[in-house]
Amino acid sequence: MTLQEFILSIPNLIGNAVEANQWFGYFAILVAMLLENLVPPIPSELIMPLGGFYIHQGQLSFLPVVLAGLFGTVLGALPWYGIGRLVNEERIESFLQTYGRWIGIGPKDLSRSRIWFENHGSLLVFWGRLVPGIRTLISVPAGIEMMPILPFLIWTTAGSLIWTLLLTLAGYFLGESYSNVGLWIEPVSRLMKFILLSGMSVVILVLIFRTFKKIRKN
Repeated sequence: MTLQEFILSIPNLIGNAVEANQWFGYFAILVAMLLENLVPPIPSELIMPLGGFYIHQGQLSFLPVVLAGLFGTVLGALPWYGIGRLVNEERIESFLQTYGRWIGIGPKDLSRSRIWFENHGSLLVFWGRLVPGIRTLISVPAGIEMMPILPFLIWTTAGSLIWTLLLTLAGYFLGESYSNVGLWIEPVSRLMKFILLSGMSVVILVLIFRTFKKIRKN
């Protein structure tokens, strides 16, 4: 089975779990959202609205569906955060001390980026959880910048709660049209991606400008 075939089979797998037992349904949603965070092509816009549809049908309850999606999301964010911690800033700094002069970026530039992340990283983690495509990978820079685990979990949980709640409500109110949620979210997600990526691009450009300015002075 290819990844695309597996993604298309997710609604049937969740549906079979719901039909077998209500609690199997909650567990299936939890596992699906866990996988959605580990494997970015799996869309949460398909999973949580389906949960909302089953709430609409009276087969599942609202709070357990939201909590299952939230718990799966937070669990799925931790491995990416761990990867960032393994790479970590110390190793990058060591690399820049040795090879930084060849690419024009030194440890001081890295230190500036760390300060910027310390000032704005919480907002990035929070808002990043609301943007498809970014919501999974935002955990990596948080780990690289050694963001403490407690703030990471708090902001990840806060952003993920809003995301899972909105998707579940959308599925509930749309009923059998729950699969259209992704089409409605796409324009908004594109705008938020543009805002977040533009902000990060500005920071990168400022660092590059400062680096070239420093090189010219030397």
